[in-house]
Amino acid sequence: MNKTELAEKLAGKTELTRAMALDVVDAIFSVEDSQGIIAVELDADRDVTIAGFGKFETRKRSAREGRNPATGETIQIEAKKVAAFKPAKGLRDRVAV
Repeated sequence: MNKTELAEKLAGKTELTRAMALDVVDAIFSVEDSQGIIAVELDADRDVTIAGFGKFETRKRSAREGRNPATGETIQIEAKKVAAFKPAKGLRDRVAV
């Protein structure tokens, strides 16, 4: 499913037009600067928890030593912050069926 299909399904389940549903999807999931609600919260190191669905959060990865697969040379991988999603029990159980 892509963004357009998600917006169409949202429009079908609510009284929103397709254009309005697409605006809602963009408002939640956009990664443009100061746009998407989830991305803005993660930028500010705040979690987004949706009961029964899951939790979007940031995790810090430490610096580590890695290997270049092409040459076998040892390289240093810098520390960084990454986005992560942890599904709630309700979602895990639904998918596991």
